Amino acid sequence: MIDKSCRLVINDDFEIGESNMESIHNPDRFMADLRQVLSQGRKRIGILIGAGAPLSVRVDADGKLSPGGSALIPGVEQLTTAALKDLVGADKVAVDAIRAELGGGNIESVLSRIRLFQTALGTAVVNGLDGVGYRELGAKVCNAIGGIVGARLPAERCAYHELVSWISGAQRPHSVELFTTNYDLLFETAFERAKVPYFDGFSGGHAPFFDPVTVAGDDLPTRWARLWKLHGSLGWKVEDGRVVRSGGYEYNELIYPDHLKYDLTQKQPYAALFERLKQFLMMPDTLLLTIGFSFRDAHICAVLDEALAVNANTSVFAFQFANLSDEEPACRLAYDRPNVSVYAADGAVISGVAGKWRPGDPPKNWGEIRSSFWGQRWGAGDAMFLLGDFATFCRFLALSYSNDIVRSAGAPAAEVLEQAGVDEAE
Repeated sequence: MIDKSCRLVINDDFEIGESNMESIHNPDRFMADLRQVLSQGRKRIGILIGAGAPLSVRVDADGKLSPGGSALIPGVEQLTTAALKDLVGADKVAVDAIRAELGGGNIESVLSRIRLFQTALGTAVVNGLDGVGYRELGAKVCNAIGGIVGARLPAERCAYHELVSWISGAQRPHSVELFTTNYDLLFETAFERAKVPYFDGFSGGHAPFFDPVTVAGDDLPTRWARLWKLHGSLGWKVEDGRVVRSGGYEYNELIYPDHLKYDLTQKQPYAALFERLKQFLMMPDTLLLTIGFSFRDAHICAVLDEALAVNANTSVFAFQFANLSDEEPACRLAYDRPNVSVYAADGAVISGVAGKWRPGDPPKNWGEIRSSFWGQRWGAGDAMFLLGDFATFCRFLALSYSNDIVRSAGAPAAEVLEQAGVDEAE
């Protein structure tokens, strides 16, 4: 139909203006639908967690939760500064020269250049170091990265605890599977504090060894969560030619951010973990949620793209922190694959259509529910979509079991979902 402003109104989700073809998406509809999926527990659900996740957990100098504190684990720019700040002498000269040539450069580009010199130089000297010198420099940078990401989970309840509570809060026909590129032990700590069983691919007690057969077979009880560390983890080390889990914070078996990432993921145990991601995406009736993930890891995006092209029954919901204009890698995949939806702060790409957010007229008692995904960020500025923040995302999941989320003043769930423009049938 056409309203008086000459806009062609397609449905509750978006509007198309005749002059500029501007599309509008209604967040209420999609989040009501997602809450229903999460509370029912019938779908096979996975979550891909990237480096942006721990940025939302803020701590003070003593490691206690503090809204005005620092990120539990720093972002890329801060990680770059912290990993390079203690270099001295020829190492500092070499890194300064590399960064000058790169026009700044983050830790990935710097480490990639170091590894390139390490391989190519031999006895030749560039910026004061030969091939051996660059190899030693690379080891120092990697050790610094390992130390920085070894932050401990705060004792106070935070986003990681809430995500584990949601995972363990219902009987499910399928285990929840967490895929993460992060090296830290924050999820392991949260699972163990809550006494929630999980499987990370390792088996044994004294020196647990990686078991690719069990990873592929997935025949453990469904109440066990799955935790897949795609780039390795603190506590992994090589012992007698095999990767074992030590239970400590060693960091000699990590896939560090450099140009060799793709090659390294073709080796065990990484090959089995990436195959698990692909296998998960190929299963019927599967939903993968992503949070804190930039979609700039080409080797992971290649797995997503291939699986989504083959299996149209899999959906990916990407929750991004920034505006759509700053989330180009995620949007590009969503334009190519209509079973990928991108939910950014100011808009979304849904079914290949980009549009700004515009909440609809709220149904009765919907305001409190809406505030779990829509409002001011940190109490300031314009209202926006909030689930790109890991802490808000985890709270949204934890609240999905609340009756207040599904019902309005004792009304049947179908009535509220109908008011929000959502079909009850899954």
